Amino acid sequence: MPVISAPQEFNEDDLYVDLRASLGLPLYLKCEGFNFSGSIKQKAALEMIEAAEKEGRLTDRSVIVESSSGNLGVALSTIAANKGYRFVCVTDTRCNAATRQLMEALGAEVHTVGEPDPEGGFLATRLAYVRALCDSDEHYVWLNQYVNEDNWRAHHRLTAPQIAERFPALDVLFVGAGTTGTLMGCARWYREHRPAVRVVAVDSVGSVTFGGPAAARMIPGLGAGVRPPLLDESLVDDVVQVPEAETIRACHRMVGQGFLFGGSTGTVVAGATRWLTEHAADRGDITAVAISPDLGERYLDTVYRADWVRHVYGPTALDMGEAALAGPA
Repeated sequence: MPVISAPQEFNEDDLYVDLRASLGLPLYLKCEGFNFSGSIKQKAALEMIEAAEKEGRLTDRSVIVESSSGNLGVALSTIAANKGYRFVCVTDTRCNAATRQLMEALGAEVHTVGEPDPEGGFLATRLAYVRALCDSDEHYVWLNQYVNEDNWRAHHRLTAPQIAERFPALDVLFVGAGTTGTLMGCARWYREHRPAVRVVAVDSVGSVTFGGPAAARMIPGLGAGVRPPLLDESLVDDVVQVPEAETIRACHRMVGQGFLFGGSTGTVVAGATRWLTEHAADRGDITAVAISPDLGERYLDTVYRADWVRHVYGPTALDMGEAALAGPA
């Protein structure tokens, strides 16, 4: 039983859900949401903060600032509160209300931008806002998850080796693509140590990460309006792009079995379902793992609310009965 004195000292690293029983998928889901920040972003947040401390960029007068659609903002809020730093999170209107409230409860200042940039969407607007803050005061320290190599190093050091230890005969790994920190860290590790493993990136339709056309996306987490500088496509074996309606369906299929996962997880599971259906229909012995970045409590007002789903995606977005929808009508 672990005994800790700081929230960032704990991360559940060896919990997997076998989706064969509940969804009929030959897929193990690595659950990364059981820590005090509630997502896989705690690893990258801690790695970036500790590196900045070692470099002398963070001092007792520093104010950490970061652009985030939600999960990294919560992780930084948690660690900043414990370490005594001020933290400013710049987000946009797609950020779930529960996520904003959680950051504020942890002492963060949350600045929400309301207008997407014509070229780079909300992300470009957020980045411009962060740059303006940093230009206005030398005490602001931007960790910049989009270019910070400690983002992917956290997963190269921790996440990929953890999966390899648990699944030495792994055939395929599914990883969602946001900043691509998790994707690049895992892909680099497997290319170096077990190159036979296929690494499949899962992205949202409307994201420009892998060259697709930009379009509106309503579920925060995966995808990007600006191509991630950390991305090296040569390390990725396949890419699956998932429409958000399929994300919603995947979330509701899982919650129908009692597993309340977040939108990013729904996208990854939907992408893995597509890939496995196409490539592994006749391979009952395949060993596949997908990384689940988050849990579902922060999506109760969106993904799991019937009226929100109908308003955003239309009455036919779900291929299941009305009773399967959580939340009030």
